[in-house]
Amino acid sequence: MLEDPDVTPPEDMWTKTVSPLKAPDTPLDITIHFDKGIPVKVVTPQQTATDDVELFALLNAIGKEHAVGRIDIVENRMIGLKSRGCYDSPAMTILRLAHISLEGLVLDGKVRAYRDLLSKQWSECLYNGSYFSPEREFLQRKSKTTHNWVNGEVRLRLYKGNAYCLGRKSDEKLYSEEDASMDSLTTFDPSETSGFITINAIRLKKFGLQKAEAGLKF
Repeated sequence: MLEDPDVTPPEDMWTKTVSPLKAPDTPLDITIHFDKGIPVKVVTPQQTATDDVELFALLNAIGKEHAVGRIDIVENRMIGLKSRGCYDSPAMTILRLAHISLEGLVLDGKVRAYRDLLSKQWSECLYNGSYFSPEREFLQRKSKTTHNWVNGEVRLRLYKGNAYCLGRKSDEKLYSEEDASMDSLTTFDPSETSGFITINAIRLKKFGLQKAEAGLKF
């Protein structure tokens, strides 16, 4: 049945998430705490979990109740064939959102971009059954250092199939409210950007001239 990518999966196929149509009308707000990239505490209005297994089980339970974590995708298998995959993974969906939200606050942009490249390769190792491989160990060692700065907490809202970030905070942050403010220019002089813009535009001008000389439209 699922071989046809245009067929809607039957509702009883999803065992770890309820239908978004049956999810509560009241959203659930939670807080997830991280220490070196590892989730160490989950706080809900009803309970708090700090044990690894209990924490994961709690996120699976509340994610299921609020229909968070349904995934319906067409994948590229290792052998070259495409296949449809339907998964429901509440806890991992919530944790991934929280982790990424905190990373934006504490990781350098270039470091995060390179880490994303490693993450893709690491994921392929798992997908292709190569967890116990030297390349997976290498990739994990390299990406692990980026998690040293991922310390803090993230507030999320779960509601009818979606998880939203409400806020994040960390003592490790690179973010500065003063630097980011359009109302304060004490640490930033707009005139300093003119040189940067000129230098950055050199290659774009060269590319434009190349296209113009070739008679190509922009």
